[in-house]
Amino acid sequence: MKILAVSTEGAGHITPLVPLLGALVAGGDEVLVASERILHYFLPRAFGEIVVDEMVDDALRLGHEFAPDVVLFEACALAGPLVAELLGVPSVARPFGPLPPREAVEMTNDSVSPIWRSFGRDVPGWAGMHGQLTIQICPPGLDPVRVPTRESWPLRPVLLPIGPPDRTDRPVVYVTFGTLFNADLDRFRLALEALADEPVDVVMTVGRDQDPAALGPVPTNVRAERFIPQAELLPSCRAEVHHGGAGTTFGALAHGVPQVILPQGADNFEHATMCGRASTAITLRPDTLSPTHLGAAVRRVVDDEACAAASLSGAEEIAAMPDAVSVAAALRSWVSGA
Repeated sequence: MKILAVSTEGAGHITPLVPLLGALVAGGDEVLVASERILHYFLPRAFGEIVVDEMVDDALRLGHEFAPDVVLFEACALAGPLVAELLGVPSVARPFGPLPPREAVEMTNDSVSPIWRSFGRDVPGWAGMHGQLTIQICPPGLDPVRVPTRESWPLRPVLLPIGPPDRTDRPVVYVTFGTLFNADLDRFRLALEALADEPVDVVMTVGRDQDPAALGPVPTNVRAERFIPQAELLPSCRAEVHHGGAGTTFGALAHGVPQVILPQGADNFEHATMCGRASTAITLRPDTLSPTHLGAAVRRVVDDEACAAASLSGAEEIAAMPDAVSVAAALRSWVSGA
């Protein structure tokens, strides 16, 4: 089977696709990824009106050259369903978080309609997002919203932990702001101030493109690094402070780690709302963020048994979901019968 995978640029968009794409490649399928560097705006104007127009010609050219059997697209790469329609092959949506609000998708549908019409097609509703098959990564306990039309399958959002929890007597708190919102070192310094006198050990990663030395002297309970794989670090963590990116959020959920989310933009707020509703996280929005508030929030999630239990329940739901290998096998059968 040949798969054309369409994704907008950015680690938070491409990385969640990697397990499924890897399972497909490992099973002998051929995968071509079409991505485009874009300004980081949002539904509906940016990912609808702007990004579809910017991506569709190149993605369609690649599609004609590659001749895929199916087009797999992440939720913001809304050129994907149009390319599938023009190539006459099935389309598969793979959101990287909770489903976007219905009203946002309806507005996006209006935004992309002129582009679809320019190719002589009518957009099939939902901006083409749920045209045929949607692979959802949020378990019902975290996101009760289901796909409004056609078929949907569950998929475990991240790999399972590589080992059991390895908690220490003194809580370990992980602080990260991902790959997009890590440029402002003052945000890290605020976290340092908040946690300097707390009875916790802090592991802080500033990103491959930042220098931990630029933070200046750090408290004695802090270890600052550029990057540490989540899978190695999270089993020892009792809490995680982060921005609410998809990979970070679902990584913490899969390991049953309570979270303090400081949303910065994009889908961060949706992930924070999802986790807050499930009692797995506390959210501090920009207008309430201070060292005092952050320190109090970390103490609460470290000590709160209800938050720990809810986080463990989320981890159990994720562990029970089908993995990428089984979904890849099902996808081959689905495409062959489409």
